[in-house]
Amino acid sequence: MALSFTHLHVHSEYSLLDGLSRIPTMVTRAKELGMNSLGITDHGSMYGVVDFYTACKEAGIKPIIGCELYVAGGSRFDKRTGDKAYTHLTVLAKNNEGYRNLMKLSSKGHLEGFYYKPRVDHELLEELADGLIVFSGCPSSELSTALINGDYNNAREIAKWCMDSFPEFYLEIQRHENLDFLDPLNEGILKLGEELDIPLVATNDLHYVDKEESTLHDVLLCIGTNSTVEDEARFRFSDESFYLKSPEEMKELFIDIPEAVSNTQLIADSTDVSLDFSTLHLPQYRTPNDENADTYLRNLCWQGFDSRYPEGATESSKERLGYELDVISETQYPNYFLVVWDIAKFARQNDIVFGVRGSAASSLALYCLGVTDIDPLDYSLVFERFLNIERKEMPDIDMDFQDDRREEAIRYVTEKYGRDHVAQIITFGTLGAKAAIRDSGRALGMSYADVDRVAKFIPTRVGMTIDQAFELSPEMKESYENDPRLRLLIDTAKGLEGVTRHASTHAAAVVISEDPLIDHVPLQRPTKGDESSVAMTQYAMEPVAKLGLLKMDFLGLINYSILSKAAKLVLERHGVNILLPEIPFDDPTTYDLLASGETTAIFQLESPGMRRYIKDLKPGSLAELAAMVALYRPGPMEHIATYIDSKYGKVPIKYPHPALEEILKETYGVIVYQDQVLHILRKFAGYTLGQADIVRKAMGKKISSLMQQERENFTEGAIKLGYDEKIAGSVFDLIEPFAGYAFNKAHSVSYAVVAYWTAYFKANYPIEFLTCVLNAYEGNAEKIGPAVAECTRLDIPVLPPHINHSDVDFSIDSSASEKPSIRFGLASIKNVGALAIESLVQDRKKNGPFKSLADFSRRGGTDAANRRVIESLSKVGALDVFGQRGQLVASVDSITQLMQREAQLKESGQSTMFDLFGSSVPTPLAEVQLLDSPEPTDREKIGWERELLGVSLGPRILDPRYAPEGAVLSKDLLEAFSDGERVIIAGEVASVRITADRQGRRICFAGVEIFDGSTIDVAIWSRAYEKTSHLWIEGSLLQLTGPVRRRDEEISVHCDQASELDVPENIALKPPLQIDSESNSILQQTDTQNQKTIIQESNLDSSTHVTEDTINHFESNQADNDHSRMLLVNLTETDKPEEDQFLLKAILQTLLEYPGNDRVDLLIHKDGTQWRLEMPIIRTGFCEELSERLIELTGSSETISVEEEANTSAA
Repeated sequence: MALSFTHLHVHSEYSLLDGLSRIPTMVTRAKELGMNSLGITDHGSMYGVVDFYTACKEAGIKPIIGCELYVAGGSRFDKRTGDKAYTHLTVLAKNNEGYRNLMKLSSKGHLEGFYYKPRVDHELLEELADGLIVFSGCPSSELSTALINGDYNNAREIAKWCMDSFPEFYLEIQRHENLDFLDPLNEGILKLGEELDIPLVATNDLHYVDKEESTLHDVLLCIGTNSTVEDEARFRFSDESFYLKSPEEMKELFIDIPEAVSNTQLIADSTDVSLDFSTLHLPQYRTPNDENADTYLRNLCWQGFDSRYPEGATESSKERLGYELDVISETQYPNYFLVVWDIAKFARQNDIVFGVRGSAASSLALYCLGVTDIDPLDYSLVFERFLNIERKEMPDIDMDFQDDRREEAIRYVTEKYGRDHVAQIITFGTLGAKAAIRDSGRALGMSYADVDRVAKFIPTRVGMTIDQAFELSPEMKESYENDPRLRLLIDTAKGLEGVTRHASTHAAAVVISEDPLIDHVPLQRPTKGDESSVAMTQYAMEPVAKLGLLKMDFLGLINYSILSKAAKLVLERHGVNILLPEIPFDDPTTYDLLASGETTAIFQLESPGMRRYIKDLKPGSLAELAAMVALYRPGPMEHIATYIDSKYGKVPIKYPHPALEEILKETYGVIVYQDQVLHILRKFAGYTLGQADIVRKAMGKKISSLMQQERENFTEGAIKLGYDEKIAGSVFDLIEPFAGYAFNKAHSVSYAVVAYWTAYFKANYPIEFLTCVLNAYEGNAEKIGPAVAECTRLDIPVLPPHINHSDVDFSIDSSASEKPSIRFGLASIKNVGALAIESLVQDRKKNGPFKSLADFSRRGGTDAANRRVIESLSKVGALDVFGQRGQLVASVDSITQLMQREAQLKESGQSTMFDLFGSSVPTPLAEVQLLDSPEPTDREKIGWERELLGVSLGPRILDPRYAPEGAVLSKDLLEAFSDGERVIIAGEVASVRITADRQGRRICFAGVEIFDGSTIDVAIWSRAYEKTSHLWIEGSLLQLTGPVRRRDEEISVHCDQASELDVPENIALKPPLQIDSESNSILQQTDTQNQKTIIQESNLDSSTHVTEDTINHFESNQADNDHSRMLLVNLTETDKPEEDQFLLKAILQTLLEYPGNDRVDLLIHKDGTQWRLEMPIIRTGFCEELSERLIELTGSSETISVEEEANTSAA
């Protein structure tokens, strides 16, 4: 018979980078050891509670929910460091009230008391004590700390406070080896228990499941503390005993106090916490006059119905809306629909572009409410695919908002339903295969080269594990077998692989609750954002949904931002007010664009394979566009050719059965959508659409026993409707695979609408559209390059950034020529950003262009007075109007210093180091002149522009005159080659990724920019890479040969030969773009023959840096006051005047602490200029101790030098 013991102090992997216990493994092990209950007490948070609860219930053991709280030394609102910043406290939930209070404690610790850790305080513990069982805690608890410090009286007072504050309080006792303080601590605990009659409870503070995992746990600690196992000073556990011990082991460990062991079972048996997974907690929409939500929703929908169909509607459409409203009412979702309607109404009223994705577009009710602008009746969208009364699942209404205004929608919902009713949802990252290798390698103290080599053995694929990589890579297996160090690395990484590593905010998920969320889930601050941000749940998405809370996805869609801004730009430039829902779906210009295949920057249609298919299809309707969106995915992609050929009569349209023609006619006999599967099940076998959707979902899971049963049901239903059994079987065989990968039609139509809208703007307003595309892609080099190339193809000039013409963002500029052009924005330059440049642009718009470098420096402002900003502006030519680029780049430091000085002088109350001396030392103003420097080569300019703009706008290195004979000059020409045909291409290596094949041999994947500016994907396999590895460097100009390869309709070249491309160093394929047609400033040369930076010098040639000999020399002469010396202290004034003044005061005070006859001068450096200041009132006595004090203050011995009095001179 198993002994009665329950582990009640338990850390799972959700004690991030501290606990290693995986919940399923931990629960299984507890069950194996005969335990009927198990606790969880992760540090400060409750991340794993629902998973733990579910796993325990499935295993047939009782879950004990708890948390090891951090307790502030004083108030949780105090942010202070020190030994008493926080202590630990073990807390368990006795019942549901205790569970709710525990959630509140954890939440308030995060939301109110977070300071390095989420901290509660005594006030909160007293307030929320009901239903809790509290232990005194581990050695890091408040009570234990007092005992360890020998303060028994304080420990007694803490124990009394706990007894008075909590319904149940136990003294927690632990026994581990190699902890010198533990024996006296436990003696104190036993004494307190006897004196105050407090029961004891034995815990093991387990952090891993099996004893053998202690080494892995040690590595995990190193990962969490950014240390190595060899670091003697690091945090570590004392021994290997922090595992899930058996009841027998615990009884033996506490054989002298058996009641401490048996109390664990008494506590476990006394708890009764049950999580409710059956009740919905949907938010309640406040209707006018508290009208019934169902009635209010019906009225809104019928009003919307009349608005959507002003000329009357068919009876079938009225029946459809009535049916949907009945289903919504029966499933108790009217409030859900009203909440969504309200959010959509807010977005529409505030001119935020939005829409729904997924099956929600199939609801006529949502169409009538204005949540979607897609009429489901026009596209035969199936409502049951969205809300199925027979499936009894909450429907998903996932909303897309223009990505730059998504936060406004979240803010509205928060304000509408209350900050305590709305939260974002947490998500957890785990240690993947590569990350486990790299993190483990760092923790083990291994060299980067070794770790990187092993990490690169692992293929870059989603879900790849170390075991899978081991089978795929013989080199990895060989390293494992032959190198003990790498074997240790791989074994360690395998042990840690999959462990939860960090928490972050889910990109889209938001939860809205009827009650305050803290009653249902613990909360915390989001992982990014300030303290005023919307809170975040401590439970992930699946547990949140399991608890009956409404989860919505608020997604940011960049294409909606592009459309919104393009519409505003069109209105501004042409006076045409384009409303997206009113764009006609029969615009010939739009379909001409689609038919051309020139769909760069068009939503869903950008990839080369899709462009080719769109060009072949030449869609003539939104329905055909939607079908292509659905088909262009793995699985259905093989049917694209049949779809296109059937449209044009190249192959006959075939239907599985004549009865299915009505269903498949619109897609030329090809099953494209899940909705068609539902209709076939209904038409051919008599299923209701609700039943059909359940079958469709089951087909997607591919469970053979379930499929066999459905086959029998389908056949039986088909026979009842008069179909032949053999035909029924063939139809079922046809639809079964499609059900797994066919697309949701509503989702396809939704995406097709956005694709059409973007195509409409590109076809009719290309410069406005592409300006907005470039703004959307700002900072994304992979997107900027193709977008600029598309502008070039459409004969839209793209001009480089210019300090006097560029806006903050990309803009349409008509100043350089009569033809409108797109001008790069200043914020689009890497290292610059909007914050640094906004005030500068505002000043220029208000006060006119910058007339000179001095004028720019004076007016540029504080935010722009940054070295990286000025350097980046100079390198991309934005400051070319002030001089030659080479000189500007060479003079970046001088320009920055001048700007900083001017900004400081401009700001009221700005002080400097010189202000300490009053009017006796006036603040100097530095001067700057451009340094002589050669102009950068075209290659250098191109490199700078690519680095900082993402694309080169100047002279092109790649000139077709230097192309090898027969080389493919454009990507369009490459698309004409068939798979396997050999080609020659030449260009510049734009990107390189080196990895290993299945045999562990090095291979390379590169992007090569060819003559038309497009980038070709190139694969260099092991044999070719071995011969040419020295060539594959970013920026190299190469010519290469190899076969074309098409995979999933993506085109690439597999290089088997490569060599350097011979191109002259400076090529002017075309003259530099004119930045300013009036001043011709980019071509203007500045006479800099006499320019140089002037630095005031002081005659310090006789100075000697402080050495031991110097000190000895001074000390030997210190007693003889006939020979005094001069001490020189070098200081550099920084951009932090308060720190400078503090340092100077400290130095002067230190000098005065050592009286003597040695004089002192200060050498102050600023803006490349040096001033020597005499300190006539200070005399000091130089000695080794003073030297050490000054070196400690200044941080360097080189800041101190000495002179013989005879050699001293003032500057």
